Amino acid sequence: MINIEKVLDLLEKNNYYAVKLFVNEMYPADIALLIDELDTKNSVVVFRLLQKDLAADAFAYFDNDKQIALIEAINDSELYDVFSHMFLDDTVDIIEEMPASVVRRILNNTSPDKRKKINEILRYPESSVGSIMTVEYVSFKKDITVAEAIAKLRKEGTSKETLYTCYVTENRKLLGYIDVNVLLTSADDTKIEDIMETNVVSIPTTEDKEEATRQINKYDLIALPVVDHEDRLVGIVTVDDAIDVLQSEVTEDISRMAAMEPIEDSYFKTPVFVHAKKRILWLIFLMFSATVTGVILQHFEDAISVLPVLVGSIPMLMGTGGNSGSQSATIITRGIALGEVSFKDIFKVIFKEFRVSIIVSFALSLINIIRILAMYKIGILGDIGGHSVFIIAAVISLALLLVIIIAKFIGCTLPLLADKVGLDPALMASPIISTIVDACAVVIYFNIATAWLGI
Repeated sequence: MINIEKVLDLLEKNNYYAVKLFVNEMYPADIALLIDELDTKNSVVVFRLLQKDLAADAFAYFDNDKQIALIEAINDSELYDVFSHMFLDDTVDIIEEMPASVVRRILNNTSPDKRKKINEILRYPESSVGSIMTVEYVSFKKDITVAEAIAKLRKEGTSKETLYTCYVTENRKLLGYIDVNVLLTSADDTKIEDIMETNVVSIPTTEDKEEATRQINKYDLIALPVVDHEDRLVGIVTVDDAIDVLQSEVTEDISRMAAMEPIEDSYFKTPVFVHAKKRILWLIFLMFSATVTGVILQHFEDAISVLPVLVGSIPMLMGTGGNSGSQSATIITRGIALGEVSFKDIFKVIFKEFRVSIIVSFALSLINIIRILAMYKIGILGDIGGHSVFIIAAVISLALLLVIIIAKFIGCTLPLLADKVGLDPALMASPIISTIVDACAVVIYFNIATAWLGI
């Protein structure tokens, strides 16, 4: 629990020494939450009381507005201290979100070497692995001893993002890797090439950054080496960066599955107009596409007028069909995201979903017959509007069975087709599938009803 009241009380009493002791014992993420609750004046005061390395770590957790406010409030010397202690990938992430004037000030207050590395990473496409990698890794030559490697680790370790996995290179070419626990438990005179692992997993700089998260998850890696087209080691992607990518992609998929354009900022920081703009285009599209169902219903007006009881089952059929299709779409979209399913598996997916739909549809159809008989409280030989209640129940249940089968077929194939043509599979989720299935459900239902009931 962050004790904001205690900090405010100490600030009011000008007891800055006590504030310094208090905040420097906190985790960077908690410091960011604390400072975010303070006004600009007190935010700057508390930020200046932080140790340099802790200030740099906490700065990376601030939202964009707070970062800009602090940059504008502190002087160039303080700004240099912050970014000189910040890891390179965090610096790049911050720069990408900043206005041009703020970016110029940041770059003017970073070392020439770091500025060069920043510019190299910024040249990679936003969706590529190169854009999220860090060049702050530890590498050894294969012919040095364990004692020499440990000495180098002690000398360079504080400026590297991760020490657990070190890499072995020759003329920058990636040869293998060695975990620190192996290094520390080996004899001092052992050669690195004798204890390194040569079966190393790597990823090209141009690969999609989502693929990096899959590789890290698949092989349980703490860091994934990034290589250029000549297999030269140029950087690493750490697990915390992979989690950030995953969170961003999940947020994007959830938004698109709900028929919205993704929102980059937090809910409360996004203006109402932007919220509306991100939602309204999809709502307009879905509204017009839903009119197809209305047109189909008008075509069956005569059947509805003869037997109005048919209308009561339309919402159930459309809802169940839409839900069935959405279930399949969600499962397949997740499979695509995790690399478990691809377009080449489309026939295997269709066959599996068909078997699932048979089981589900038969169960729901049987339950639906029982529901109708119980709802109207008449025997199996009773009638509604001159038609056997059992036949009406059978019509509705057969339509339900076919709707579920078709809905699951649509739900499993649309995400795969979208992925094949380069679209986000999440686009083919709940709203679009429900709209398509609604139209199919009405056509199937009334064609069966008119054929079996003779209306």
